[in-house]
Amino acid sequence: MCLEIWLLGPDLLTVLRCDKLWKRICEEKNRCLRFSFFHKPFAIRISCGSRDDVHTPPTNALWYRDFGYTGGRFANATRPSYITPPLKTLRYFPLSDGPENCYYINNIPIGHYQVRTFFALVADPNLDSEPIFDVSVEGTQIISLKSGWSSSEEQCFADALIFVQDTSASICFHSTGHGDPSILSIELLQVDDNAYNFGPSWGKGTILRTVRRWTCGTGKPAFDEDLNGTQWGGDRFWLGAKAFSSGSDQAISTENIIAETSMAPNFYAEALYQSAIVSTDTQPDLSFQMDVDPNKNYSIWLHFAEIDASITGEQERVFDILINGNIVFKNVDIVRMAGERYTALVLNTTVAVSGKTLTITLQPTQGMHAIISAFEIFEIISAEMTTSSDEVSALQTLKSSLGLPLRFGWNGDPCVPQQHPWSGVDCQFDKTKGKWVIDGLGLDNQGLKGLLPSDISKLQHLQNINLSGNSIGGTIPSSLGTIAGLEILDLSFNQLNGSIPDSLGQLKSLQILNLNENFLSGSVPANLGGRPLHRASFNFTGNAGLCGIPGLPSCGPHLSIAAKIGIAFGSLIGLLLMVVFAACWWKRRQNILRAQKIAAAREAPYAKAKARTHFARDIQMGKHHRPHEHSRNPAEAAPVLLS
Repeated sequence: MCLEIWLLGPDLLTVLRCDKLWKRICEEKNRCLRFSFFHKPFAIRISCGSRDDVHTPPTNALWYRDFGYTGGRFANATRPSYITPPLKTLRYFPLSDGPENCYYINNIPIGHYQVRTFFALVADPNLDSEPIFDVSVEGTQIISLKSGWSSSEEQCFADALIFVQDTSASICFHSTGHGDPSILSIELLQVDDNAYNFGPSWGKGTILRTVRRWTCGTGKPAFDEDLNGTQWGGDRFWLGAKAFSSGSDQAISTENIIAETSMAPNFYAEALYQSAIVSTDTQPDLSFQMDVDPNKNYSIWLHFAEIDASITGEQERVFDILINGNIVFKNVDIVRMAGERYTALVLNTTVAVSGKTLTITLQPTQGMHAIISAFEIFEIISAEMTTSSDEVSALQTLKSSLGLPLRFGWNGDPCVPQQHPWSGVDCQFDKTKGKWVIDGLGLDNQGLKGLLPSDISKLQHLQNINLSGNSIGGTIPSSLGTIAGLEILDLSFNQLNGSIPDSLGQLKSLQILNLNENFLSGSVPANLGGRPLHRASFNFTGNAGLCGIPGLPSCGPHLSIAAKIGIAFGSLIGLLLMVVFAACWWKRRQNILRAQKIAAAREAPYAKAKARTHFARDIQMGKHHRPHEHSRNPAEAAPVLLS
């Protein structure tokens, strides 16, 4: 829903609520001025390195604090140019943090966006004064900074038009070994979905990188907001040109209202057409020349409005437009093509440039002078196909599980931009899926630790895995046996333990298997033991616990992991039962001993009394037998005679 207001001169003509943007309700021939009010486009501006939100003049623009988007370091900024936003901090990325570092901006509406980033210098004399690095958006490289960018207004920022298709966007900065990338600001500004549609080859797979935007006649650089443009224009930045060639052309301007401005899909500000550069009698042709990258396609947008009071009608100013000497528009008559004076006219063409120079020439054919209000030049870039999301997720899991050093980076997309793939990752393009996939991992001798995650099997296109010479522990994931195309698996010189999974024997393409110098144990699977007879090279040495094939100790029947667990569990149960029985016996023995002590204590007094009774009886018995001792016969009593 929008509110359209049409004005005829200074008087209000009509007000209408409408369902369609730009519904025409003014049928008078007189020129009308239209204003539309509708929902605001999504916009996010980040002040890199700032710990607080910032507002900047002259429009009080809001810049969000830099939190939760990326890594890197904070620093104070030195602005290289007065056109950069007046921000005081930046974020830079030392090479020790990895060669690729990215800002991830999430939860944004799917749509068409202008992405712009300004660069700055770290305010520290001990750091490299001017880093050289590359910038990519959504996996596609859009610019390579050149030496001297910090002293050029045209090179201290980069912007491009992209399509966001999954509610998130990544802006990455790639080190080239010449200083640490340093970023002042990032902007993501929504534009119309059909903005800058240049023809059949335009679409969601296309990125338009801004090469140059010039507003003619004012000589002052400006953002769309400075020109009172609508927010749907993406707050474009325009460099100002007073003249193309000193003395051969001149600037003119007007305060008259310009019709057909601020219209979908590009929403150009009216002020853009209220000034222009006009050729002179000295040099009737208008010509502009600039350096470009060779062998590229460029989309060129030319802006006109007949604001010269000396031109009153058609056929009074007609000119051809040539690009690198070739006519691309013939007999351009602004009044005839726009419908009247003071009306905006936009012409667009696409050209292929094989050299390093792009020259635009306006050559009068009727009348003496040519005129132009503004122009835009974009490089047409085909967006890179990205890597399979499942494989990106598997690599991130591997990064976390192995504790990959920060110097590896592993940020952004593993395979694109193709100029900056991840270190230790080999890629190939899967034409059937239209995605990049991972076919090799080379992370040998990198000081890796941790465990091999089972998610490594999600890298189903792997042909070569080399993780040798690290300190990786734990067991070998059985899921490795599902990577059907695996030809080389080198896990030697690590700290792996446990048994070799039987699933590795399912790898029919496996030609090299190095598991030597680990702590593996158990029997080598039978389906691996005979493989060396078929031109394969397997190495199991240096594992004291392995057995079962020639060159290794013999071993008994190979027990499965489940059997080993069962035996261990049974042994544990038996040990627990023995402990329980021993405890019960000891307890019973203690109870018996305690009972005996108690009984003994109770019988002690009676025993003493019984002993006294027996003693007394013995005495009485002795007294009773003494008379018999003295009544001996006479012979026994007679004296003994000596012989």
